Amino acid sequence: MPPKYAVALGVLARLVTGGVWIAAGLIKLPDPAASVRAVRAYDLLPESAVTLVGHGLPLLEILVGLLLVAGLLTRPAAVVSALLLVAFVIGIASAWARGLEIECGCFGGVGAKEGASSAYPWEIARDIGLLALSGWLVWRPVTPYSLDAVLFPTPAPSPERILDVQGR
Repeated sequence: MPPKYAVALGVLARLVTGGVWIAAGLIKLPDPAASVRAVRAYDLLPESAVTLVGHGLPLLEILVGLLLVAGLLTRPAAVVSALLLVAFVIGIASAWARGLEIECGCFGGVGAKEGASSAYPWEIARDIGLLALSGWLVWRPVTPYSLDAVLFPTPAPSPERILDVQGR
């Protein structure tokens, strides 16, 4: 059985990361054109992919968030979360390195914004923190209060197995 801090951290990681994904997706969902403009502002994707990513990203964020909050398919959802966060860190760092002054679009907002680069370090730090929480869930996806624990229970080890592991 993992230590109590590990169990608490797992539940906290699921709820915080999932909650952030749900909020980010719900904020962008009502205005898909703004989401497309935010993706376009980074000038990283071919125009043929910008619309697909702009429309699909809020839906993916909500789905990943719901899976994490519910604790359903936690490891796969955490992997997708981690991949998205790596992509966002790269995108923000790229905008910063190229001298772009754009809102990150993470929670709405699009396009050019004077002084936006001053927020880039905080946005990258936030995403790295969420990446660490996602990484924790990839490593330790089983947490209490999750649908995974209900739908895919892990049997308790037999006394013989415990003794075998302890070398007795």
